[in-house]
Amino acid sequence: MISNRVYLFKLEQAPLKRKLIIIYIIMTVIPMGILGYITYNQNTKAIEEQVGEYIPRLLNQANKNIENELNLLNDLPNAIYNSKEIMSILRSTPYKEKSVFLQERYIVESFLSNNYLNSNRSDILAAFLITNNGNYISTKVKFNGMDVENSILPFGELHDLAGETPIILPNKTNLTFEKDIPFILLVKELTDFENRESLGALIIAIDVNFIGRIINDIDKDNKATMWLMDENGYIIYHPDKTQIGQTDSGAAEYPLLNGSFRTVNHKKENILYSMNQSVNKHWILVHSIPMKYLTERTDTVKNYTLTIFLILTIITTVISIFIAWSVTKPIKQLGKVMKEVEGGNLHVTIPPMNKDEVGELAEIFRSMLEQLRILIQKNYEIELQQRNAQIYALQSQINPHFMYNTLETIGAVIEEEDKETAIVMVEILGQMLRYSLSGSESLVPIHMELTHIKNYLTLQKIRFEERVSYEIIGENQLPLCYSPKFIIQPIIENAFKYGMKKRKRLIISINLLVEEKNLKIIVKDNGPGINNEMLQSIQNNLNKKDYFTRESGLGLANVHTRIKMLFAQHNGITIESSESFGTTVTIVLPLITNPCMTFDKRVEGREEYGEN
Repeated sequence: MISNRVYLFKLEQAPLKRKLIIIYIIMTVIPMGILGYITYNQNTKAIEEQVGEYIPRLLNQANKNIENELNLLNDLPNAIYNSKEIMSILRSTPYKEKSVFLQERYIVESFLSNNYLNSNRSDILAAFLITNNGNYISTKVKFNGMDVENSILPFGELHDLAGETPIILPNKTNLTFEKDIPFILLVKELTDFENRESLGALIIAIDVNFIGRIINDIDKDNKATMWLMDENGYIIYHPDKTQIGQTDSGAAEYPLLNGSFRTVNHKKENILYSMNQSVNKHWILVHSIPMKYLTERTDTVKNYTLTIFLILTIITTVISIFIAWSVTKPIKQLGKVMKEVEGGNLHVTIPPMNKDEVGELAEIFRSMLEQLRILIQKNYEIELQQRNAQIYALQSQINPHFMYNTLETIGAVIEEEDKETAIVMVEILGQMLRYSLSGSESLVPIHMELTHIKNYLTLQKIRFEERVSYEIIGENQLPLCYSPKFIIQPIIENAFKYGMKKRKRLIISINLLVEEKNLKIIVKDNGPGINNEMLQSIQNNLNKKDYFTRESGLGLANVHTRIKMLFAQHNGITIESSESFGTTVTIVLPLITNPCMTFDKRVEGREEYGEN
């Protein structure tokens, strides 16, 4: 039950194409296969019954022919009764001179040879005449084991024959012929009808091949095997000479009723056994034939049918696959388009569909996609305006911040009554104000940002004199590229804010380099550094998703926020610091070389900077 549920669950989860093919197989191929199988089995069974009923009748006729042949052999002793000379010798006294005895032996054995061995009965192997006057032998083939002195049958037993002609099988005697020729012995009592006395017995050895000639007429194609055995299973005749004289070990599998049949599986082969028992002799004639010979024509028809069935199955399966493909192809195409839309591509092209259910679904999806693009465009424009306002607000926060610090520095110089230095500082401040107030663009050439930083550092150098030194590395190796405004100054301000309190001399290094289509600005100082707890707090503050709920909108958070809003998420700043060993701040920006790059294009083209 559980396995059936699992199979049904798997079938429910299978692709539509596979389901259609499976349904086709269930509805067509399987019923056709079952119908063919039942038809073949019924035909085979009908043939088996017809043959099983027909062959026993043939076996019955063969048994009668064998009995008729044996009845003809019963008349062979009549030749002795018809010969006055032989009868005179048999009636004579046994007490004779040797010469007379030898002459009579010659006469009798010549008679036996001429009348039995040289007759048209070629099956007779030998004739043994056992009489009161002596034993006479005439044979075609050499033999062993015939005790002619004691005779096969004691003379006392001959009176019990009552005129019958018994048959002695080889297993009842020690007689054997050269080359192990199979035989049976016919025993006929010789009686003197004048005085009703027994004269002896005529024993004729007959080759059993005459049985083979009779039963071979039943199977001229030599496809069947037939043999003759007695009631105890002793094989009298068998086409396989080695089986003659053996006891049939498979007799238990044969039909129990006379004239019946049975199919038996023997060595992985079905064999039809039929049998018939002789009424007079009680011998059993067995017929066996492999079913494959009986069903040859049926098998041929089956093979042709199976071939046609397989061809039709292949053709119809191909047709079903094509139909399933034609049904599922538009669905797959529509699914592929939906996958692209899921990936963010709203400008996909939906291929033309048929005017069926799938085509209607595609048309509905096309209309829905069009409405979705319109809504996204509206939402995008609203979001774009909001982001522009946010970035401008963040950037505007920088202006009063650095203005306050710079004016504080100029005020300190004026207090020292250094007019020339104050004039230089005011000029530099003017340049910085022009840079701060020049336009509302978010991106500026990197050299302008570096000039602004140099002005800022110059002001701080004037203020702190020998306590401050700085260097800018890699400026001349940079290509023409662009960066947001005021991304370096807040970092430098932090270095002064915390470094000048605990260092006699503050050293600042700004290194610019290009790596893998990214612009890296590395700001390093020798300040007091940041302990691990404070560093983790700063990192958590930078990683907040809502840029405007951070603890501070200035400094590092301001720079990091603007970079994230302008570019991909992997851009921004990272901080490395150890207490008492200074701080390194790395700014990662995309390498922007297009001076016409606007904020709109940067938002639409974020994949260019690696954001998916």
